[in-house]
Amino acid sequence: MDTLDLARLQFALTAGAHFLFVALTLGLATLIAIMQTRATLTRSAVHERMTRFWGRLYVINYAMGIVTGLVMEFQLGMAWSGLTHFAGNVLGGSLAMETLVAFFVESTFLGLWIFGWDRLNRWAHLGVFWVVTLTAYASAYWVLVANGFMQNPVGAEVSGGVLRLTDAAAVLGNPTALTAFGHVLSASLVVGAFFVTGVSAYHLRRRTAEREFFRRSLRIGVFTGLPALLAVAAFGGAGFAFVQPTKEALFEGDAAEVARLQAEAVTAHGSAAGLADHLPPMGLVQAGAILMFIAFVVMLVVAVPSALLALSRRAVLGMRSWHVVLIAAIPLPFAAVLGGWVFREVGRQPWAVYGLLTTEEALSDLSPGVLRFSLTAFAVLFALLVAVNVWMLARNARRGPVTAPSLLDEPSHAPAGPVPVAAAF
Repeated sequence: MDTLDLARLQFALTAGAHFLFVALTLGLATLIAIMQTRATLTRSAVHERMTRFWGRLYVINYAMGIVTGLVMEFQLGMAWSGLTHFAGNVLGGSLAMETLVAFFVESTFLGLWIFGWDRLNRWAHLGVFWVVTLTAYASAYWVLVANGFMQNPVGAEVSGGVLRLTDAAAVLGNPTALTAFGHVLSASLVVGAFFVTGVSAYHLRRRTAEREFFRRSLRIGVFTGLPALLAVAAFGGAGFAFVQPTKEALFEGDAAEVARLQAEAVTAHGSAAGLADHLPPMGLVQAGAILMFIAFVVMLVVAVPSALLALSRRAVLGMRSWHVVLIAAIPLPFAAVLGGWVFREVGRQPWAVYGLLTTEEALSDLSPGVLRFSLTAFAVLFALLVAVNVWMLARNARRGPVTAPSLLDEPSHAPAGPVPVAAAF
């Protein structure tokens, strides 16, 4: 593999793995906000316990996601200095806003939420978590503003060999970014819903003593997952209107259209940009889209009858064969979001900023040896992070809502004095 291939593989590894953490974080945050709103409005003890339990899993995934995000930012600056030099005037603002939102506002309010149990007014505590949820949405929006510009550069012009921002409103309202934002949020809801549903089904299949707790959790997951799937399809269909023609032709396998578009690109940009020899790899573009669509169809096949079965208390509590299906379906939305990400990003090649900057031009001046070393180091680190995250989520999910004392333990009663750290959540 040459330097460019190594750098692209490194970015795919770090960004793809980080995206899995982000999707679960966004989805769980929404569901927890709903649970805590219900607990606050009705003083429902079971919904408060649900908020604590699912919140524990959310915090674990959030913490690991922060680490993967930091590593991804590091490799972006190391391997793609050409991109930051050429497009930094446009992309820098949105990425800076994402950092401010995620690492300052969101993290600060999440800390208030974790350590504010039994100390904050219940309405203030609810408001704190809604700030966490909304800032998570805002963080996703700013990332997709940057990504949407790379897919469809609007509101800027090339001046002196670099991009200059000319219309901030066009960048912020880029339809490629807005449709992707809706698509990512609804896909994340599917991830969170299938996760909550599958974990709940696991406990119900084991005849847990917390039957009412997981019955309600399962119903929330099921009744969120189906409409979220429909929203995914709607935003995905809307996004196809802004897909690059080459990507669409490759996905459809239209060789004549691919040749025509390739000839037009060479005429417009010349062969120096690599366009005469390089097209998006048809196999990866098609594989990503097919994986996304197959996973979507299977999830829909699971979600529609599940919504009907969830209306029956007897089925929710006792239909163990259905529980097995729901447990097995947990990985499906993760596969779908990875497939969709591959389709969106690989299909943009050979452009880093579509039509303006090639991936090769965006690459830093690094030797293959340096990239092999960094790729190996990042691969090992991310494998460890993913493995630790899966282990911690599975371990805490299996324990259920009552666990041994820990940093994230739920207190059995409100303490009279200062809240000890071990009982803060």
